[in-house]
Amino acid sequence: MFILITGANDSGKSRCAEHIASEIPLRRIYAATMIPYGPDGEARRARHLRQRAGLGFHTVECPCDLGTVACSGGELVLLEDVSNLLANLAFSEKDPSAEENTERQILRLKERCRVLIAVTIGGLDGKDCDGVTKNYVAALNRVNAFLSGQADTVIEMRGGLPHLLKGECPWIG
Repeated sequence: MFILITGANDSGKSRCAEHIASEIPLRRIYAATMIPYGPDGEARRARHLRQRAGLGFHTVECPCDLGTVACSGGELVLLEDVSNLLANLAFSEKDPSAEENTERQILRLKERCRVLIAVTIGGLDGKDCDGVTKNYVAALNRVNAFLSGQADTVIEMRGGLPHLLKGECPWIG
């Protein structure tokens, strides 16, 4: 099963993903892609650690390589998040194939676990951004569209509430 959760920053994507994960009785792995930069990055990281405390996640730091997430096929993996993975590959690693590499890594991870819940930022337009950022936003939108096509379930967070766009999800109201 592949669930994609999308929405704006601070829309509740992570909480929704963690709630769904907590309802599925499998070994839980949290694939963390964020490279925290500065105090704001560290604060976001700390907030996410507090949010998932007690939910039984084993955290794997994998900012550029989802291949380091050890799965035997029976686990639930929460990927937090697609937008960070793409940015890390494009900017930190300067991978000219960052978009394709992001998609390929996520599909491989999906094949290695029973349930994949991937969180991503959606709805960006990039119109008031510089050229580099516009290119990143366009690439993220293409990756999100590709993943939406691959996912069994797509949920968009709006106003703090989940909206089912595709498939079924009995764990949301």
